[in-house]
Amino acid sequence: MKNPVGKIAFVTGGSSGIGLATAKLLATRGAHVVLLARRQEALAAALGELAGTGHAAYSLDVADAATVAEVMERAVAEVGPPDLLVNSAGISHPDYFENIDAELFDRVVRVNLHGTRHTCAALAEALKARRGHVVNVASVAGFLGVFGFTAYSASKFGVVGFSEALRAEWKPHGVGVSVLCPPDVDTPMLVAEEATKPPETKAISAGARVMSAERVAEALLAGVAANRFMIVPGLEGKFTHAANRLWPGLARRITDRLAARGAGR
Repeated sequence: MKNPVGKIAFVTGGSSGIGLATAKLLATRGAHVVLLARRQEALAAALGELAGTGHAAYSLDVADAATVAEVMERAVAEVGPPDLLVNSAGISHPDYFENIDAELFDRVVRVNLHGTRHTCAALAEALKARRGHVVNVASVAGFLGVFGFTAYSASKFGVVGFSEALRAEWKPHGVGVSVLCPPDVDTPMLVAEEATKPPETKAISAGARVMSAERVAEALLAGVAANRFMIVPGLEGKFTHAANRLWPGLARRITDRLAARGAGR
């Protein structure tokens, strides 16, 4: 994937946010992109934004294993096996843990974690045949538990662990696996989160720089070209990752202090 010209890329969550930004960047670099998302209208609009030709779009809910298997089989038959799979479909619902009922918690985990598993499983043989590459989109909240994100962090920590194990298993088959851990990104999901974020969560994120989806997409493709496992876009994201790895107590003290400030304590 150092040269995307003529390559086939499957992108879940491809109708908006990081998924769409990545799809558009791949298209401008000559790749054939297959967009996968739930809403038909949004898919059609996203498809119209892609430069070049040879692109396609399919509707699916990544949380439904049977549908994923069926749609992926059809996409491979009609477009071809992927050289790159980007698992960007995801949902979030920040709130106090007590306000997130079992059904909502399960839905977040099923989309973010199980959905990643379902797409990888459906395309495993195709990716091995192409000696392709997989990028699973996690988050800074996938290596640092954040106030108000119990469901989301649980799902994204799972994506990081799943990706690390999958990287080891698929390496002998020539398939690369990366995990993308961006900080806050200017996407519709970030806007929607404001409706339910506790004040403590807002205080933690208030001072952080929000990255554009386009910059994250550039970091994603650069990481794939370099065959990096952990891709953390932006200087703040890299600092957070390094601090959490080297001085985890410090990272927790900082976020605890910000949360307390948000609560007025």
